[in-house]
Amino acid sequence: MRQLKQAIEEWRATNPGRRATPPRAVTLLALYEQRVYRRLARHPALAQATVARLPRKLRTEARASAGAYRALFTLTSYATEARFRTGKPIPPDVLLGYYRAAQQRFGVRWDVLAAVNMIESNFGRLRNVSNAGAVGPMQFLPATWAAYGLGGNIRDPRDAVLGAANYLHASGAPQNHARALYSYNPSPLYVSAVLRFARRIRGDRRAYYASWAWQSFRRTPDGDVQLTGPR
Repeated sequence: MRQLKQAIEEWRATNPGRRATPPRAVTLLALYEQRVYRRLARHPALAQATVARLPRKLRTEARASAGAYRALFTLTSYATEARFRTGKPIPPDVLLGYYRAAQQRFGVRWDVLAAVNMIESNFGRLRNVSNAGAVGPMQFLPATWAAYGLGGNIRDPRDAVLGAANYLHASGAPQNHARALYSYNPSPLYVSAVLRFARRIRGDRRAYYASWAWQSFRRTPDGDVQLTGPR
């Protein structure tokens, strides 16, 4: 984790335009971190023992990340799609600008919007239509989008973030983000996962860039299949 944070600091210091994708060092270290958290999520006792050995400053982030994945793995079944459509995500600072603009307009915290974006499509890497018919980087049902999408394009990242903020605001945020998220997806596990990932990136901005660099996986009974990024 420390190596990854240092690599992110170096990347940010040498990227004044704030639009470039991360260097290979960040990508590989983030992938290693992600694989660790996914493994810890499947083994709670190992996670507890591992987190206890970490320096105090790293424990909150590690506990939140492993706990978020555990909630998602409990909530979701193994992937049934034969093929996944994937693509390159918008650069992290561009997305951050969308989250900030949505927060300013609707009051929904930027880190909550980022966590929803991450869970729903891995920041736009996953392009499939869900089994329920949800579409786009924030996975809206077309009927819900018609009511809250502000006339935008359901597949456009900026429009999708604004639409999600509009819907969450109408559902109770920012006064009660948990209640709003439950309206977005009526599962306590989903709410827990979003808020845990939000806590991870709110506590340290570098964790947002690390999360953005995480890759997409397909869960199967035989283990994870990596869909994007270096193998």
